[in-house]
Amino acid sequence: MIVKRLHPGQDLKGSLLKIQDIEGLKAGVVLSMVGSLNQAVFRMSDGNNKTIPGPLEIVSATGTIATNGVHLHLAVSDKNGTVMGGHLMDGCPIHTTAEICIACPDMVFERFLDPETGYMELEIFPL
Repeated sequence: MIVKRLHPGQDLKGSLLKIQDIEGLKAGVVLSMVGSLNQAVFRMSDGNNKTIPGPLEIVSATGTIATNGVHLHLAVSDKNGTVMGGHLMDGCPIHTTAEICIACPDMVFERFLDPETGYMELEIFPL
């Protein structure tokens, strides 16, 4: 298990990639994440990006960390409690904190371009 705290100004996605690199993580599953963002940038289900101004509370996060990428879906709430979510993109700076717990299964996760979907999709290999 890897447990990290991110600090104000750090980019969420970039920080997850840095954790993967520093820890030499071969496979990660995001179990828990709480904290806040200055803004959120999501790829929506239609493939377009949407920026949501903050501050925002992180209310849910789930996804995988591979040797060559992060696939995370994130839900955030605004000051009124309205919840929005999508596929995490670059450009999500931490507002106050982000506390992250990552499980490390005994396998290797890698992402490869899938010609059927047009996206980098997960492939799972034995360790």
